Amino acid sequence: MSRRNSSRFRKLDGILLLDKPQGPSSSQALQRARRLFGAEKGGHTGSLDPLATGLLPLCFGEATKIAGGLLGARKAYDTVARLGAVTDTDDAQGEVLRERPVPALDLATIDAALQKLTGRLMQRPPIYSALKRGGEPLYAKARRGEAVEVEPREVDVHEFNLLSANDLLDGGEPLLRLHVECGSGTYVRSLVRDLGELLGCGAHVAELRRLWVDPFRSPKMWTFDELEALAARGRDSLDACLLPVEAGMVAWPTVTLDPAQARSLSFGQAVDGAFAPRGEVAVFNGQGRALGLGMVDGEGCLRPRRLFSWACTQPAADPPAL
Repeated sequence: MSRRNSSRFRKLDGILLLDKPQGPSSSQALQRARRLFGAEKGGHTGSLDPLATGLLPLCFGEATKIAGGLLGARKAYDTVARLGAVTDTDDAQGEVLRERPVPALDLATIDAALQKLTGRLMQRPPIYSALKRGGEPLYAKARRGEAVEVEPREVDVHEFNLLSANDLLDGGEPLLRLHVECGSGTYVRSLVRDLGELLGCGAHVAELRRLWVDPFRSPKMWTFDELEALAARGRDSLDACLLPVEAGMVAWPTVTLDPAQARSLSFGQAVDGAFAPRGEVAVFNGQGRALGLGMVDGEGCLRPRRLFSWACTQPAADPPAL
């Protein structure tokens, strides 16, 4: 990056809840937002397909250190399935591979198929996906025409419900409107593809919108049009859209440290004590400021894992009163 271009970017920490439009990839949406905010560093918390719209949490600066934890969060989507056609991408942006007539369906048949795709199940991801093999995304191999074998993997589908079948049952378009709540690694495209096979006609995703991602269950999302309007008013107006890093850490168990403990941890030292629970925890100081992520071992000892830059500026403990 040239000196001229680098001057446009700044250190910026926080989380943006972007309402991603249809068209760009998640990486393209991130770079557009990063340029708009002038953020030196950014990352997204799980890809949305170019076809998809809705919530895409973007992490700037130090918030990128917790992005990995948000990747595994529970998510919710509304989707529209088009019955009767299978595509190579399992969505409307792919090439049609096979078409079949849609049989006469009723609500009981549809609900029974949805129930078979709910719970913990083995799912085969789409071949056009960001999953990597040999360091390369599968979609890159598929686009070159290479044969791609994708092994099924275990996923959690908490809810897979029918919102409306009026289009189909009223003799109109063969569409099903569906709601999905699922865990990490679940592909809605694969769910819709498998639903189509259970119904005997095939299916693909025609529309997809992500509604929420834990811990952002009732998100205030920002569109690019809204962000650009705020940017025209000045950076202070734009920055007011950002959530603090702490907003993304509510899913972790918390540990609070006194000044002496916080200072020791910031130097990379383990802190002895009866900390609980075991495993990864969010570490805070006594003023409610997040210091980063730590790991509690079986003996209750806290060790640093990923600390924020400001954790190293913790004040020393107050001297004892005379």
